[in-house]
Amino acid sequence: MDHSLPWAGSSVNRLFPLSNGMSGEADLFGALDLGTNNCRLMIAAQTVGGFRVVDSFTRAVRLGEGLHHTGRLSEDAMGRTVEALQICADRLARRKVGMFRAVATEACRRAVNGRDFIARAQAAAGFDIHVISGREEASLAVESCANLIHNPRFGPPRNRALLFDIGGGSTEVAWIRSDTAQQTESLIGYLSLPVGVVTLSEQFGPMEDLTTERYRAMVEYTRTFLNDFENVHRIRSEIRRDQVRLIGTSGTVTTLASLILNLPRYARAAVDGSLLPASSARLAMRKLRDMGLSNIESHPCIGPDRALFVLPGCAIFEAIHDIWPMQDIIVADRGLRDGMILRMLRKASSMSRRSTRPLHPRQALSTQNLMQATGL
Repeated sequence: MDHSLPWAGSSVNRLFPLSNGMSGEADLFGALDLGTNNCRLMIAAQTVGGFRVVDSFTRAVRLGEGLHHTGRLSEDAMGRTVEALQICADRLARRKVGMFRAVATEACRRAVNGRDFIARAQAAAGFDIHVISGREEASLAVESCANLIHNPRFGPPRNRALLFDIGGGSTEVAWIRSDTAQQTESLIGYLSLPVGVVTLSEQFGPMEDLTTERYRAMVEYTRTFLNDFENVHRIRSEIRRDQVRLIGTSGTVTTLASLILNLPRYARAAVDGSLLPASSARLAMRKLRDMGLSNIESHPCIGPDRALFVLPGCAIFEAIHDIWPMQDIIVADRGLRDGMILRMLRKASSMSRRSTRPLHPRQALSTQNLMQATGL
């Protein structure tokens, strides 16, 4: 759900000057995603093929805790988040990050005190935080997954892709037109559902004793938001014509993939870019529902911080797959931070091309190379 965002900060912060690739050390780029549940920072260095991650930080700040019931960010949640943002600021300073962007999403969009919190957070952290719309969230997710949309490893080219990103306070769905020959993609339409793993867990009661009836109610509630989008875009007809790739980027689909791969502990390299058969995903969801919360908490690929939100995420995933049934789902362990880094790399490359001092050919970044930034 989009809102007017008059308190949004400037989109890109320049912290330390970029050397335009001429120094002995790689220029560093930073991206911060402040979500309803997590605060995530990524610091990356430009490479010939895109970027490599040199530092990252994630903390479950639970910024949106209680938001569904009160409409406000609580003092405890804001305090936890400010503390995490100050840790991020310290890391950015130590690394002397040249170009940086920080965004906040649904919790700050929805809360009546979101504007006040952003002002407090910016003052404490020392950098701007841009509150982005649901459309911008969807656009950044598409940017981060572009090479999955075009990758021949997943079969013949398709002229459509459907991407979903299950978050803490909202779920973004992007309907995409793709041109594999030109390696381009464009947004046909998007949907920002005011439904996320945190909001569902609060709305439908304790996850410790989740009944089958309450789980099915979460699925049906989520489906009500999807039907109108399907009626407008007729996505099922494109699925029947075998013209769609379905891509999931969220903790829910990466968790399901890690369970199906039977990983001893979570490994991004094994999960990102994997193909998740829908039948296996359904079996994994049933297994999670039968495990109980204590067993979910102790699972090495999940842990106690995420355990409460696994089953709400499964309900959202199930609703999406009910409306748009496909045999396989491409799994993406990437998101807003990856999309922001890619955009900054493109911006830095453009700035370098305009400079009077020419770049060495190996330092120039093509769009196609940028799409390989996450290693596939």
